Amino acid sequence: MAPASEGHAPMFSAVSSSARQLFSLLRCIGFASKAQVQITNEGLRFTVEESRVMQGFAFLEKALFTTFSYTTPSNEQEDEDSEPPTFEISLPALLETLQIFGINDNKDRWSSRDPSYGGVTGSLSRGGPAAAFDNRVLGMVGVCRLSYAGIGEPLCIILEETGVTTTCELVTYEPEIPEDIPLQRDALAQKIIMRASWLHDAITELSSTSPSRLTISASPTAPYFTLSSAGPLGSAAVEFSRDPQLLETFQVPRRTVNTYKYSLIRNAARAMAVASKVSIRGDEQGVLSLQFMIELEGGSVSFVDFRFVPLMSEEGEDDVDDGGDGEDGDL
Repeated sequence: MAPASEGHAPMFSAVSSSARQLFSLLRCIGFASKAQVQITNEGLRFTVEESRVMQGFAFLEKALFTTFSYTTPSNEQEDEDSEPPTFEISLPALLETLQIFGINDNKDRWSSRDPSYGGVTGSLSRGGPAAAFDNRVLGMVGVCRLSYAGIGEPLCIILEETGVTTTCELVTYEPEIPEDIPLQRDALAQKIIMRASWLHDAITELSSTSPSRLTISASPTAPYFTLSSAGPLGSAAVEFSRDPQLLETFQVPRRTVNTYKYSLIRNAARAMAVASKVSIRGDEQGVLSLQFMIELEGGSVSFVDFRFVPLMSEEGEDDVDDGGDGEDGDL
């Protein structure tokens, strides 16, 4: 394919002063082999999925880039209802490219029970979110340039650091464009906001039973919020009180119980490890949304969202309400 530079400006181009920020956000959804990329005037939307029952969304806002240029295709200008440019790429290849100059990728909080463990290096405080983006452990801060000439063309990535320039072209594929797992925002059965590290710790504790299922129970009366698991090594449960210092927001009008595949929930572990807060929402159909707020350099924040379809009542445990959509920050 001809390079985008042959006399024509690319449809999309952007420059980021921190490739590490892009890498860290996209790694939160790095459980999939392919990612669907959608370009809009507001930024880049990355979507991944697993078996049609789990989806992950990472939105790289325009504000994350020092420059951001997107030229609407001529057919889009004529048709206001047309979809923005969308293509599919290899997510592992993209992540490898973004860390081509090297990243100090030590163990994260998922793999350590040491209370002083900071998520990237044990010498950092477990404060977590800020530590994950601390300059002391950002293995790279080089300039990253992205460009996309148009349908069928590769995604071009140019990385520059200390006088060294590397150019990579990632093959793009025609996307399947699966339907987003819908979250009925006007029919929420629960909305709970808490520190992401506490959810991470609870999920980690439950892993000791090698669980196959995770049941999430919420009730306006005690026990208020419970995570329980069941597996070949037994069962376990973690209960949270309604203390506002523990659960910042607790909106549960009636009791709900929904069960999900534990391995799918664990796919969100990296986001749990670096986020400061998580919004746990479930609608009346049992669809679960875990929306993580991640603090970045300079005081800005970004959001990574996961949606899960519940197991059927005969596959899971008790049924009460089967209880995601949206990229807007809920935290």
